[in-house]
Amino acid sequence: MYRAAAVFLLILSVTVDASAGDLLIEDVVLIDGTGRQPVNQVSVLIRDDRIAEIKRGKFDPSGLENAQVIDGAQKYLIPGLMDVHIHLAGSIKVTEQGLREIEIDTHKGIRALHGYLYSGVTSIYDCGNVPDFIFALRNQERSGAITTPRVFAAGGIVTYPGSHGDGPGATTVDDWPEAIPALDKHIHRRPDMLKLTLEERGWGMRPMIPKLPLPLMEKIIEYYNERGIRTTAHTASELRARQAIFAGIDTLAHPVIVGPVSDSFAKLMGAKKVPMATTLTIGENYSRLAEHPEHLDQPLYRAIFSEEEIRELKEKTRQQYQDREWTWWMKLMTPVAQENLRKIHEAGGVLALGTDQTNGAAVHREMELLVAAGIAPSDVIRIATFNAARFLGKEDQLGTIEEGKLADMVLLNADPLQDINNAKDIHLVIKNGSVVDRDKLNLPVNE
Repeated sequence: MYRAAAVFLLILSVTVDASAGDLLIEDVVLIDGTGRQPVNQVSVLIRDDRIAEIKRGKFDPSGLENAQVIDGAQKYLIPGLMDVHIHLAGSIKVTEQGLREIEIDTHKGIRALHGYLYSGVTSIYDCGNVPDFIFALRNQERSGAITTPRVFAAGGIVTYPGSHGDGPGATTVDDWPEAIPALDKHIHRRPDMLKLTLEERGWGMRPMIPKLPLPLMEKIIEYYNERGIRTTAHTASELRARQAIFAGIDTLAHPVIVGPVSDSFAKLMGAKKVPMATTLTIGENYSRLAEHPEHLDQPLYRAIFSEEEIRELKEKTRQQYQDREWTWWMKLMTPVAQENLRKIHEAGGVLALGTDQTNGAAVHREMELLVAAGIAPSDVIRIATFNAARFLGKEDQLGTIEEGKLADMVLLNADPLQDINNAKDIHLVIKNGSVVDRDKLNLPVNE
């Protein structure tokens, strides 16, 4: 049996009068996302959108007649999962000539968001998209007009002309202070974070491209931070990651992929505590589809992808991946990135779950890859919850199941600490204090 965490021994039993909107989860095993030991036979009272009280045993039933009670016996409660690196589908089409053009499909975007929610993901950060598309969806989510995960968004990427991310919706800048009007226009859209790129490529058979100058990057980071906006940077190498850190970046959007990290870099990450998004899934996805398309037959994929989508992935897309050298380069380098993340984690660095994809099943694959890298399932849960909230600067509100925090959580039928795949065995999802009706989400599983 699980040992009770010491923190719960200090909680006093208090009789709470329930209101009509109260939700009570009883007799559950609590995995709170802090990294503390799981605690069994816990009751969690949710009032409106907040966690009102947590205690061992059951609440006094007097005054709780109006509460909706959920039996948590032999179930496991974790914080809502988070993905801090997505590019939501529904804003771009690729022409026959390979050009990327804006084409807004709000239905496609909402369907992808529903796939996240169905998969237990209650918050996402879109770190580069067409601003009109992603900010409109974010505003609808926050107003309650649509039922989706919490949407945090960068809007368009800010980058150097011709550099990584220079495409539809991007803000390109090349000098200071001439950049300020363009940045102010971006800031006026109220981005939750800024996404920059510090990338010249020249790796993985990619041709060289222009790179954002470091002095300009430093000015941009300072300008956004002074306006209360956190920043993240796309980097691929240890050198560029170091430079971004000492330029003042708040987070890193990717692990080092081009080679093994040095011990000193791992220690630097442990000292600086700059959160790094994991994004293993995006590179591993190519060879996985090329070699093992049967993974798409798993229930979670079948729930969120239509038969037509799965058929196209297994046939057309699979053939494209098989024919690309990039696929096999990424297959070789993904284990390198996994080991880099393990070293950073062991050195005390802050990893935050990100996929660089646009579907909820990828979040679970990301957790599988992190466990395969040698990171304990308990730590992976923290990476997917509390550390992800730290990445966003929202750890005071999200990421753990603690009194006073927003009530985003997932009730599981099996123990994810014994097998991370058990995080897919979802009994129900709670977002903002309300149980999500997964049967009504706009997904193939419900059609």
